[in-house]
Amino acid sequence: MNSRTSPEPATPSLDRIVQGLLATLEYAIIVSLLIVAAAVLGRTVYTFFQQWSSFPETVVAAIDGVLVVVILLDIAHTVLAHLRSSSFPVRPFLVIGILAGVRDILSASARLTFGSTLQGVNFDHALISLALGVGVVVMLSASLLLMRFSQRRP
Repeated sequence: MNSRTSPEPATPSLDRIVQGLLATLEYAIIVSLLIVAAAVLGRTVYTFFQQWSSFPETVVAAIDGVLVVVILLDIAHTVLAHLRSSSFPVRPFLVIGILAGVRDILSASARLTFGSTLQGVNFDHALISLALGVGVVVMLSASLLLMRFSQRRP
């Protein structure tokens, strides 16, 4: 074969450099997510123990903070899995979306429960937010089930 027809990569070292930079950036994202998760968890625990006077709201805020930490850790885990396998699985993103929807439902229901001054448009917006959160959770859960059942077939 002559040199014109042989398929050779033009710059293999450039490919390695770009892949190394991408991997470094992805690891930096993982570390950043872990730092943010630790900060949110620390702030959540601190706030929980400092605000005993409004206990129901404090519990809702603590659960909200913990759900944010779980979401951040799931994202970090998904990015790490991508680094190991070079593919992005869909399932973790569906689970993250379900967790975010549950967090939204919790937030909207807390506003409706503890926000006794909600009237008119604000009340309507809280109800719409609650309905959208429920819709997101139902649709993503249905997608997750559909994926599970479609993978069982031979």
